[in-house]
Amino acid sequence: MTAALDVLSIVAISAGAFFFLAGTVGLLRFPDTLTRLHALTKADNLALGLVVLGLIPRAAGLANALKLICVWLLILLGSAAVSQLIARAVRQETPPA
Repeated sequence: MTAALDVLSIVAISAGAFFFLAGTVGLLRFPDTLTRLHALTKADNLALGLVVLGLIPRAAGLANALKLICVWLLILLGSAAVSQLIARAVRQETPPA
């Protein structure tokens, strides 16, 4: 059982690191602000979820696992709100085509 949890943790955290890297590459490579914002928020939210999934089996107890999930949910909420605010600000500055 412990070996299976170790493998799950390694796979999930590695996949999370890959998606963090993919989001960073999207931030650097995409041409405009809205596509950069989309790549960054999608990839980072998934990456953080995978990292939390990998850390839950390593949590000291149920309370710590719930704290990890709450942090992830708060970051999801915060990143959605911030990305909407940034997108609105960019859209207001851009003249219609």
